[in-house]
Amino acid sequence: MIKAFFHFFIFFIFVFITDQSLKKLFIDGFRWDGEYISLILVYNKGVAFSMLSFLEGHLKHIQLLLFLAISVYLLFHKDIFKKYAIPIGMIYGAGLSNVYDRFIYGGVVDYIYWHKWFDFAVFNFADVIIDISVGLILLITYLGKKEEV
Repeated sequence: MIKAFFHFFIFFIFVFITDQSLKKLFIDGFRWDGEYISLILVYNKGVAFSMLSFLEGHLKHIQLLLFLAISVYLLFHKDIFKKYAIPIGMIYGAGLSNVYDRFIYGGVVDYIYWHKWFDFAVFNFADVIIDISVGLILLITYLGKKEEV
């Protein structure tokens, strides 16, 4: 369990610090305009695609409660935590970095804007890490099922 917590903690800290460092660049004024992708500053008051933005300041508290509930669940299901410690650490680092933004800036700091062929939502490093983490969870689960057969 100590090894799993170590992996969780390392990935949590790495993702959180990397995400906050990238966001600081944009808060400090960095911008770039490209043909496919532009790097701009947007404060997202909602979740993905600005959904739930009507919750305004309450959203950060709801998200913290969700993290707390998931943490309690994982406390009672240590086997799940051990198996998925790295992607869980990545999700917590990314998710809590976004929640931190809500407390400090009033919204999540987003900056990657895809605009070639179609307009896509503006997103950030943490969002990409969450997607990668979910993919890792699915991969670990799939590979684990193959071993059982």
